[in-house]
Formats: sequence, structure tokens, C-alpha cells
Amino acid sequence: MNAPQPSLNYVALKEVQGVMGDDFPLLVEVFFTDSVKLLTAIQSALDEGNTDSLRWAAHSFKGSAGNMSATALAALCHELEGLASSGTIVGGGHLMTQLVDEYERVKSALEDI
Repeated sequence: MNAPQPSLNYVALKEVQGVMGDDFPLLVEVFFTDSVKLLTAIQSALDEGNTDSLRWAAHSFKGSAGNMSATALAALCHELEGLASSGTIVGGGHLMTQLVDEYERVKSALEDI
């Protein structure tokens, strides 16, 4: 059994902070705002059985999560994207639950920085 991934890669996140400087808090706020929109889009795509929309939203969220060094969140988005790419949403509800839980962990960790 694999150990769970940490919610954030703090080494990589420190690099992002260094590059962004005083704009880092704005980046975090944009990430939070975009995340809510993308989580809603993912849930809607699952509800509608729309694999194209699911693939797009999961891919977009994967990129945002990666930019914030949220490795476990990005990995879950990758799983959802792969599911949608295979033309199915079977198992998507379970992944969505994990995605929301992980997003809450990431959000909490980023708020503590």
C-alpha cells in the first residue's frame, strides 16, 4: 500500500513564492476562485455524463493544481482526465469525493502559509 502524497510540495511552492514575490497572495486567491469554478464544472460534467467537459475541466484543474505545487490534487485530476479520455465516467463520483477532500486540504495548507 502506498503512503498518501502530501497535499503540497513545499520545496516547489517556495520557488513559486520566490518568483511571485508580493504577488503570491494574489496567485493563491486566483487559485481558490478558479478551483471553485473548476470543481463545479467537474461535478456538472459528471452529472451530465459529458466526458469532453470532464476531460477539459479536469485538465484545467490539473494545471492549476500543478502550478500551486498541489501534487496529490494534480494526481487526482489526472485520474479524472484519464477516465474521461477513455470515454467513461464510471468511478468519477468516487474520484470527485477524493478531489473535493484533497482540495480542502490544499486550501487549508495554503491559507496557513
